[in-house]
Amino acid sequence: MKKAIIVVDMTKDNVTGIFEKLCEPIIPVINDLTEVFRENNFPVIFANDSFFEEDFIFKGKMPPHSLRYTEGSEVTDKLIVKDGDIILPKRRFSAFFKTDLDMTLRTKKVEQVCVCGITSTFCVLATAFDAFCNDFATVIIEDATTAHKIEFHEQVMNFYRKNPLQPYFEIKTSKQIIEEIENV
Repeated sequence: MKKAIIVVDMTKDNVTGIFEKLCEPIIPVINDLTEVFRENNFPVIFANDSFFEEDFIFKGKMPPHSLRYTEGSEVTDKLIVKDGDIILPKRRFSAFFKTDLDMTLRTKKVEQVCVCGITSTFCVLATAFDAFCNDFATVIIEDATTAHKIEFHEQVMNFYRKNPLQPYFEIKTSKQIIEEIENV
């Protein structure tokens, strides 16, 4: 089964401040995963927040961040990005919403989407659900994902761990994903 990995919102603005300590343990995991995906010619996609300051989502409590055309919306320097990786700017939580991600994955003949990054409670989950709703087998990689509170991350992972959509919507570890890829 051809896979793709979508690394969600690991931007310079997001991987600082409140998320910096939370992201430290997932950064090496994501780097290991993306390298395995590249070695197997599976797409590596960085789906990045890329907002306008006047965007609707900033009218509430969320402060402006990852503004389009600024350094803050670029992939964090802590992650390895290589030629051939896809950088996908996104304006809302899901990497599928009003982007060409669905067409890109279909063009590359992807059957399973593996999602990681921040946050498991919002953008990772929204991207995973939209992947599933677009008929891709979907995995959230639990040890390559985090939330602003680790207990919220664990609750989301536990909630979906035994869902009725299996085996098409699953929670797995990076080790499980790497073993699947290497044992083909």
